[in-house]
Amino acid sequence: MKFANARVLIADDQPDVLEALRLLLKPEGYQVDTATSLAGVLAAAEANEYEVALIDLNYTRDTTSGVEGLELLTRLREADATLAIVLMTAWGSIELAVEGMRRGARDFIQKPWDNHRLLSIVNTQVELSRALRRGQQLEAENLALRGDGGPSLIAASEAMDPVMQMIARVGPSDANVLITGEHGTGKGVVAQALHGVSARALRPLVTVNTGGLSESLFESELFGHVKGAFTDAKTDRVGRFELADGGTLFLDEIANVPLSQQARLLRVLETGEFERVGSSRTRRANVRIISATNAHLAAEVTAGRFREDLLFRLNTVEIPIPPLRQRRDDIPALAAHFLRLHAQKYCKRLHGFEPSAMQMLLGHRWPGNVRELDHAVERAVLMAGGDQIRAAELALRAGRDAPATIDEMSLEEVERLLIKKALDRFRGNVSQAASTLGLSRSALYRRLQRYGL
Repeated sequence: MKFANARVLIADDQPDVLEALRLLLKPEGYQVDTATSLAGVLAAAEANEYEVALIDLNYTRDTTSGVEGLELLTRLREADATLAIVLMTAWGSIELAVEGMRRGARDFIQKPWDNHRLLSIVNTQVELSRALRRGQQLEAENLALRGDGGPSLIAASEAMDPVMQMIARVGPSDANVLITGEHGTGKGVVAQALHGVSARALRPLVTVNTGGLSESLFESELFGHVKGAFTDAKTDRVGRFELADGGTLFLDEIANVPLSQQARLLRVLETGEFERVGSSRTRRANVRIISATNAHLAAEVTAGRFREDLLFRLNTVEIPIPPLRQRRDDIPALAAHFLRLHAQKYCKRLHGFEPSAMQMLLGHRWPGNVRELDHAVERAVLMAGGDQIRAAELALRAGRDAPATIDEMSLEEVERLLIKKALDRFRGNVSQAASTLGLSRSALYRRLQRYGL
């Protein structure tokens, strides 16, 4: 079963309620534990790891105020921030629901409940809890790998000083940030650094390549959908905004969001509210938005392809990333970093670059920026025959200003050149470049990844 390993805790002072919920959830594959008191709930939560807790708001002290349940909610959240808590009460009110959500509850159910809706809520919250815990695990692994607990951003050159200063100043805030720069300059790494120094660092960083989403799938990916919303919607799906709740949502290639969807995105940024596709129920998500683009958004606004009000929401602070050709002092450290990563990955004993190889790295034009450098070093590691990388193994053309003619290029090099020229012509607009090249947008994105652009 899909949720065979999911453990659910149910807390209520009425045995018939506990039994009804146990009988409802057990056939779905859930492992169900029950408790009838606050002390029993806390003891169970301390002894076991749960993904969802369904807790009543009223126990023995009184029958209507919900004070006991709200106190229990607070204590459970303090013990495990990733635990999905769903409140239950027969005395439901807007005030109690708002207060419960404010204290960290994920949802609210009024007795008597609808079985289909309750199952849908539990299924969704299990998926969300697992995603949050994966996010925390990945963050812990990243901290262990980095050793110093800081962002894995190599930036010692003078050109990168403004970027590092902006990360230090803006990162701890909740301000929306727009990262700009050419393809491959490391915008995603800067987004990770911003998240890593923020108060949301232990919450998820969810990345969406908005340029790679078709218009038909855009809403489903970002906001989720309910079962039956469209032909292939076999089950409910959690969207990226829900997965990032409490954390950071990184919207990469933001300039390529379809104009028809920009109003929907703007509404979420303004209110934090959205609906899943096929549902009229309004949901909320507390996320910080970091976006990135290689396009000139002001020009896109002038051309009518991007909403000006959306741009204002996205670029509370803008951080431009310089291209690698403007930060050549970072090349030796970046190359050494990639060498360590790929040597470990391919189990090779390599100890740096021969002087001629390093000179070639420093002299290359790097149109694909840091991503191209990463790919070049990985290729050299695979080809290396000694204990150091040699110039020939880098397979780069020497010199900064002497481009090869088409007659000297391979088929892949010609294709790379044409793609680069199309991107330059349309100022990084992938949709227009793809149309000119006779490719679908997704096909062009695959080539951008392949060629380090």
